[in-house]
Amino acid sequence: MNVNTDDLVSVTEANSSLSRLLNEANEGRSKLVMRNNKPLAAIVSPQDAARLQRLDELEDDLRLLALALARTITDDGARHSLDDVAAEFGIDSADLDED
Repeated sequence: MNVNTDDLVSVTEANSSLSRLLNEANEGRSKLVMRNNKPLAAIVSPQDAARLQRLDELEDDLRLLALALARTITDDGARHSLDDVAAEFGIDSADLDED
C-alpha cells in the first residue's frame, strides 16, 4: 500500500470527517491516521483489507513451506523411538502414561 503525504490525516481530522474518509477508502484511496506524527491506524477499502489478509495467509504458508523444505534437505533418515528418547533423558517411559 503506497501512501503519499496527501493521504495522511490527523486523529482530529479523522474524527471530524470520518464519513468522507470512509467513502474515499471505499473508492480505493487509503488513508493513514496519525497521532503525534506517528502512524496510528489505516483506513482501507474492504478489498484492500481482504488482500492484506490473503497476503498474511500466503506468508504463513510460505514460512511453513520453507520449514518443510529445510527439514527435507537436512533429514538424515535417522528416527528415534519414544522409549529411546525417554531413556536418554533418564525418564521411565511407563511414567509418561500417568496423569
